[in-house]
Amino acid sequence: MLGIFFKNKTIKELRKNQGLTAKELALIVKMDTVEILRIDNMKFKNLPESMKKKLFPYLSGSISDKIPWL
Repeated sequence: MLGIFFKNKTIKELRKNQGLTAKELALIVKMDTVEILRIDNMKFKNLPESMKKKLFPYLSGSISDKIPWL
């Protein structure tokens, strides 16, 4: 079920829906901001599988309940 609802949306759309900037997402996922900005215009379905697994919990909002500062 990984990515069924997200497959045609861009990373930027999903990130904005969660209220995250590229810098905030990069800090949470422990990636460079430049890497997030590179993939911003890509559709979720076109991401490599390893990156999908890393970003999915944060872009879907399932993990945001566990983060105390959000």
